[in-house]
Amino acid sequence: MKSNIVWKTNSQSQLSLLPPSYDDFVPEHHPVRIVNSILDQIDIRSIERTYKGGGTSSYHPRDLLKILIYAYLRNLYSSRKIEQALGENVHFMWLSGCIQPDHNTISNFRSGKLKGNFKKIFNQVVILLAQEGYLSLKDIYVDGTKIEANANRYTFVWGKSIKTSRSRIEKQLKELWRYVETVYAEEEQKPNEPDNFKAIDPEQVSQTIDKINQALQGKQVDKKVKQKLNYAKKNWPENIAKYNTYQQQMGSRNSMSKTDPDATFMRKKEDHMLNGQLKPGYNLQASTNNQFITNYTLAQTTADTTTLIEHTEDFIEGYGKAPESLTADAGYGSDENYTYLEDQNIEAFVKYNYFHKEQLDEKRGKTKKPFAADKLFYNHDTDTYYCPMGQPMENIGSYVRQTATGYQQKIDRYQAKNCFGCQLRSLCHKSKYNRIVERNHKLVRLKAKAKQKLLSLKGVAHRKQRCWDVEAVFGNIKHNMNFKRFMLRGLDKVNTEIGLIAMAHNLKKVSLAI
Repeated sequence: MKSNIVWKTNSQSQLSLLPPSYDDFVPEHHPVRIVNSILDQIDIRSIERTYKGGGTSSYHPRDLLKILIYAYLRNLYSSRKIEQALGENVHFMWLSGCIQPDHNTISNFRSGKLKGNFKKIFNQVVILLAQEGYLSLKDIYVDGTKIEANANRYTFVWGKSIKTSRSRIEKQLKELWRYVETVYAEEEQKPNEPDNFKAIDPEQVSQTIDKINQALQGKQVDKKVKQKLNYAKKNWPENIAKYNTYQQQMGSRNSMSKTDPDATFMRKKEDHMLNGQLKPGYNLQASTNNQFITNYTLAQTTADTTTLIEHTEDFIEGYGKAPESLTADAGYGSDENYTYLEDQNIEAFVKYNYFHKEQLDEKRGKTKKPFAADKLFYNHDTDTYYCPMGQPMENIGSYVRQTATGYQQKIDRYQAKNCFGCQLRSLCHKSKYNRIVERNHKLVRLKAKAKQKLLSLKGVAHRKQRCWDVEAVFGNIKHNMNFKRFMLRGLDKVNTEIGLIAMAHNLKKVSLAI
């Protein structure tokens, strides 16, 4: 016999003597309570000072900050969706105290009031989490990842293209002047040549075109030349001014986006077209400990090597002291970086290029280049290298090489005395003359020191931890939080946005640990 079905009671139309409290709908260890509790302890006077006062009342910045952080924790990045959640989601209602700022207020607070002020708030939260034992600021793990900018992928400007366009204009100006000289030569006259043909100043280019026009005034001029001069007068000064603006916006970079001039075109791992397409983006540098983000910076360069010093300086400025140790992969191993970390008394577990290849070759007992410069015997007392045949290679001088960042490296040169007739010459080197090797002794010393640290028990432990510590954070941000493209434009605003992401990541970790 079939049993009677009993339905649960629906109390939609039931009146309550007292309205329910939102607090009853929020579990004790819910992430929204974590956000509320931690942000109540943070000093936000730096944001409060940005308000002028007068006029109508304003939403308190602490309330707006809580709303934004919790929204990012819930993967809500659009100000319109956050506005919608404030009216529909009971957790947002509880957190905000039922205030309902519109999307413009939320957007203006994020891109305006927080700009330049959020980093200090982030550092306060990290210090608080460190005091509670969630993380340590003594050992940090550094890595970088590229995040796409909110910019058109096809409105690019290339530094080489600007240089080529300037050269083309200069070449065409010279060709036009050669035409003037041809016209005057037929009349056995010589025109006054313009001061220069450089395509740098719009005013100067305009004056050069005017002089060419004046020189041809009253002469019989080819129709195509007239058309070219009219085009040049109308477009070239304007183009030069545009190139100057682009050059100023790019600075030392090689590319930029017209829709977000602070973004640089970079090659990203997430390539849906599988064609190596460059996309506008920013290079996010992050320091982590126990999978908590301790520091973040944004770089406009594609290589990680040049970002480490600025990133570490930002860490020191934020926390008032340097970390005890820093672990990073081979993308950060350079003479300049090793020197900086050594000067700061930071124990560096930083790989250099070919570190893994060296270990693999040693393990297999293979050496592909037995006659490479680093395989030659060096006598430190006499400052002499010895070639594979035992011939001394004496120091013949040195020179200073400057890197892209302005760092100077001293390079010593050593030359063999007689390579002619040597049986190993074809294997040793390809030069027509006696072999010369160049050595950066400082880098050799620093790499040897780095290798010793990396192969120690402590170094092996740090290297293993780096993989699951910092790279897991990037995986969480890009895949779990689905943050693969910025919402805002401009370096300052994007810095705020990635800070919100970093704090949301940290507070979500706290909620999972409880």
